[in-house]
Formats: sequence, structure tokens, C-alpha cells
Amino acid sequence: MLIRSHDDGSGDKERWRAFVDSQGFGHLVAAGADRAVPVVVPTQFVLRGDTVVLHLAKSNPIFACLADNDQVVLSVAGDWAYIPGAWKAVGDEDPRVGVPTTYYAAVQLTGTATVFAEPEATAAVLREQLAALEPDGDYIDPVEHGSKLPTIRGLSIAVTEVRAKFKYGGNVDEAHRAHIAAQLAARGGPGDAAAHRQMEP
Repeated sequence: MLIRSHDDGSGDKERWRAFVDSQGFGHLVAAGADRAVPVVVPTQFVLRGDTVVLHLAKSNPIFACLADNDQVVLSVAGDWAYIPGAWKAVGDEDPRVGVPTTYYAAVQLTGTATVFAEPEATAAVLREQLAALEPDGDYIDPVEHGSKLPTIRGLSIAVTEVRAKFKYGGNVDEAHRAHIAAQLAARGGPGDAAAHRQMEP
């Protein structure tokens, strides 16, 4: 993705990690060796340190790609809001000539995937996901699902590169940013509150 300097959050580890954790859902992309089109899998995941863990059905086509090429990208995007052109006008500026845009956050985690075929290793991945998603949940240990475990595969991704973009008016002055933030707060549409939070200093 294109990341301009005023939107680049790759070096702000606290910010991009908070965003990734708050989403918890993304698209896992694997190109394989000679595919014309990569495989893209929507999936829940958990980020722990520099490792992503998740699980998928054994029959998922992404595993054929990983057998040829273990390099993947996990793409996470959200906190988006459409910004009408008129919102770009402050004071005497003509709202008709404002350029509309979309504010959003996006993080792409590139890394090396490891597939776990053994049921106990898959169960360990499930335990980690459950601990994050249902810390107070009342459930049996995943290994006790017995015959169901071989139908899924655990997966870990050792993250080697992070590209983070926070497109929230970093190229405009404070007056314009404050005006847009106020409009987001007033509109209150889907995604507006999250985008508004991203604009807070």
C-alpha cells in the first residue's frame, strides 16, 4: 500500500499494536509459488509479541500455497469513515471545492508461516486464542475435542516486517483537523467514533 510520510505509523509500535489488537480480524494472503492470483483468507487471529496465531480448516486452500512458499501477509484495516468534501472547508473557504476522502487505519504484517498438523500443537494455538478472546470463559480444554482437532490446523506467523498507515488528515493544519473531528462526532455514523478516536492527539 502507498504510505505517505504524514500517514506513516510503522515506527509507532504502541499505536499499530493497539489498532491490530482492537480489530482482531484480518485477511491472510499467501501467493504460493506460481499462482496467478494469491489466496486471501478472512480470519480471526491473536497477536502475541512478534507472533500471530490462528487456526483454519484443514481443507483451506491457503495450505497448498504455504507448502510452496511460507511467506504471508496479514492485512488488517478498519476505523474508517468517509469524509465529505464540504467538511474540508473552514472559515471563508468554499465547501463546494473540498476534496472528499476516506480516513482509515491499515496495518500489514509480513512474516513466515508455520503450520501445525499435530493435534496437540493445534490445541495449543486454540488455547492461546481462547485465553485472549474468552479469558473468563467456561470451556473444556481444546484437546478434549478429540476427533474434531484433526480437521483444523494451527498456524503461527513470525512477523518480520510491519507497514502501518493512519490516514487521518496528517497533511492538514490543526484547524482543519479539528473541524473534521467535530463533524465526525456530530454525524455519529458507523466507524465515526473510531475514526474520531484515531484523530485524538
